[in-house]
Amino acid sequence: MSVSGDAAAGEGNSPKMRVIRVGTRKSQLARIQTDSVVAVLKDLYPGLQFEIIAMSTTGDKILDTALSKIGEKSLFTKELEYALEKNEVDLVVHSLKDLPTVLPPAFTIGAVCKRESPYDAVIFHPKYAGQNLGTLPEKSVVGTSSLRRAAQLQRKFPHLEFKSIRGNLNTRLRKLDEQQEFSAIILAAAGLQRMGWQSRVGQLLYPEECLYAVGQGALGVEVRSKDQEVLDLVGVLHDPETLLRCIAERAFLRHLEGGCSVPVAVHTVLKDGQLYLTGGVWSLDGSDSLKETMQTTINVLAQHEDGPEDDVQRVGITARNISQGAQMAAENLGINLANLLLNKGAKKILDVARQLNDAH
Repeated sequence: MSVSGDAAAGEGNSPKMRVIRVGTRKSQLARIQTDSVVAVLKDLYPGLQFEIIAMSTTGDKILDTALSKIGEKSLFTKELEYALEKNEVDLVVHSLKDLPTVLPPAFTIGAVCKRESPYDAVIFHPKYAGQNLGTLPEKSVVGTSSLRRAAQLQRKFPHLEFKSIRGNLNTRLRKLDEQQEFSAIILAAAGLQRMGWQSRVGQLLYPEECLYAVGQGALGVEVRSKDQEVLDLVGVLHDPETLLRCIAERAFLRHLEGGCSVPVAVHTVLKDGQLYLTGGVWSLDGSDSLKETMQTTINVLAQHEDGPEDDVQRVGITARNISQGAQMAAENLGINLANLLLNKGAKKILDVARQLNDAH
């Protein structure tokens, strides 16, 4: 994980010495992600101490139900936010894709760290090593916890069957290797990378095959929105490119009123001052879909100017040290693309998907 160039400048303004308590989920991946963020903060603020407090969340406890069926928007964040609210922790490190696009007013995402690969990865049962999804036998069962992946891939690989698989990464890999139920499972490439399991990846799914989840591959640091000291502390972790891409993605999802109970997916590219956002919605079986791309001009390097909009939250994110104009352009791109899809009938596709998901 890296920090934007201005980060080192923060050291001279280190807050007074104190212990910063960092909340995290208990899973091995969550701990690795949290440790990576804390390591950067320790380098930036050698005078501070950091204490990591791990806890279980609702999503960690309910393992026999598909995520899309549980109907709780903050499955992996609620208990951590409760600890933030009670002042038991000062900041929480999350996978950004777990954070809802609307946060409770008391909280904000104070940092969006540099994104790792946002793509999905396929891991095959040992007997199918060297294969890809296209060459798996007819009726092979592929495990995924995501309606988004299943909807897109069912359309592309109609000979496969997709089935929900839950549990942390270790549990899912064990289910794949030790049971004969799944021929392959699909996981976020970034998580596998952070766990050091890249060698298990048999196929990467690029955007032509499968658009990814909003915020996938990025880490978000959630803090109390009124805690000025901690906001300043973590603000240096913002990666401008990741931040702007994720603001566009989250604005798209928020305006569509999507969540994990409907298949919504994105792909963003920031190149030569242009931010490109591709977004799509699918029916549960992938047979009905809408996908469009829009772009906007964005000046990532524009100087930030202090002003009345300094504390504006955009889709739950506060970034005072990044140009407000660039942030606004990214947010508007997400809203405009969502409106385009809504005008083409996205609401009907999503409503039907939501109803069918609730009914099953």
